[in-house]
Amino acid sequence: MLRTLHGMKHSALLAICQVIDQAIDLESALEGVLRIMSEQLSMQRATVTLYAPETGQLSISGSYGLTPEEKQRGVYRLDEGVTGRIFQTGEPFYVPDIDKEPLFLDKTGARRVQRGMISFIGVPIVLHGDPIGVLNVDRLFEDDIAFEEDIDFLKVVATLIGQFISLNEKIRKREAVLRRENTSLKYQISKNSKGPYIVGQSQAMTEVQRQMEKVSPTRATVLLLGESGVGKTLIARIIHELSERKKYPFIKVNCASIPENLLESELFGHEKGAFTGATGSRPGRFEEADSGTIFLDEIGELPMGLQAKLLRVIQDKELERLGSNRTRHIDVRILAATNRDLGDLVEHGKFRLDLYYRLNVFPIRVPALRERKEDITGLLNHFLHRMADNYGRSMHFTPTALDALIRYDWPGNVREMQNLIERLVIMSDTDRISLEFLKSYLAPGQSSAVQEVISASEAPTHHASLKEVERNEIMAALERNGWLQYKAAEALGLTPRQMGYRVKKYGLESLIAEGRARLRRTRKTQT
Repeated sequence: MLRTLHGMKHSALLAICQVIDQAIDLESALEGVLRIMSEQLSMQRATVTLYAPETGQLSISGSYGLTPEEKQRGVYRLDEGVTGRIFQTGEPFYVPDIDKEPLFLDKTGARRVQRGMISFIGVPIVLHGDPIGVLNVDRLFEDDIAFEEDIDFLKVVATLIGQFISLNEKIRKREAVLRRENTSLKYQISKNSKGPYIVGQSQAMTEVQRQMEKVSPTRATVLLLGESGVGKTLIARIIHELSERKKYPFIKVNCASIPENLLESELFGHEKGAFTGATGSRPGRFEEADSGTIFLDEIGELPMGLQAKLLRVIQDKELERLGSNRTRHIDVRILAATNRDLGDLVEHGKFRLDLYYRLNVFPIRVPALRERKEDITGLLNHFLHRMADNYGRSMHFTPTALDALIRYDWPGNVREMQNLIERLVIMSDTDRISLEFLKSYLAPGQSSAVQEVISASEAPTHHASLKEVERNEIMAALERNGWLQYKAAEALGLTPRQMGYRVKKYGLESLIAEGRARLRRTRKTQT
């Protein structure tokens, strides 16, 4: 009998090792291990219960012999039942007869209809000396087998499971790193291949790009916040392009531009005869975006009546067309944008609180152009190059005109700048855009601000020398790039050798050392 038992254990362990060696999905691997134990060792039921730090509870991650409903009920506090005791003590626990053990809770309900004595054994799953879960089984071997045999065997299996969980966690972390690197690479390729990308090296826009690269590979709903014209639509497009849904539709809907009585049909579709003029069936924008992304611009203008319907789409991934009782299931990622304060709308009863929470999963605030003045020159050059491609004209600003544009507040943000450059390229008779020509095209209603800009530009002030301008540009590039010379050189289009020469020329070594020290102190304080 002993030889037969050892043979069974050896055969089962070999099969378990093969399952673990071939599997990368945790849940399927655990169920495969438990299935082998059942088939080869006459086990009735088994569970692997793992600790979840986010909830502070133990829950069943893998099972065999339990229905999905029974598995779902298997959630334990750390001070609850046999499973909680095993986890806290880190020691095996044997129950000869579960009917006589008050600690045994049978929370899954899997043993309520079982007749006859059921024994129960649990052993901790330990990783790096700390328990991470519990392996539980019902009566592993025949009745004449000592329970110590069960425990010894289960300890070996629990060790294998712990090692696999550790490996699985490392794989998941590595995959997350690779996804982020892949997203960053996609973004660089998009920039180099004239795909959609953000123009801006300011700290504020660098943070926006960092958030975009983090959220793009996920399924999370994104809420873009910022004034009109800051580039929310472009950012939504980039998030879609960097996601796994890139090959599927990107559908844009402006909730403020469609009349309220037509918006429901536009979003959710309608059937023939649903309303006057509905001569045929038509899918809505959500159905058109199936498997892809829908961008809901000006979401703050969505009528209250449609907010409940949108909430259902977000929660349940299903909708009904106007005039239809048929429920349609959709798989759509939602990106939304607004220039309004949704929190204020919620307080005044103009926006649903539950919808606000559903949309505000990952908010990204896009700064106004006046908050990132250092990006203005780069944006002007970007649009001048684009207009050169479109109109075949290479234009440039005079120093005073450029200074005026840098001082200008840009109430219409990037959209205003793009439209302004196009107007100037069309209307200008020369390739040189002067301040005198420019001032009549700046935004009306900004006369006082425009006059201040013009006065400041025309006043006989001190003009920085070329050396001062170069030194300031180098300092600004170093500060933007964490005081790293090679990164600042890349941003300025210089070689590391050229950068090193200029650092020595302007005596910036001590300032760079101070900047790096200040940055380290800031990071240390944040951590």
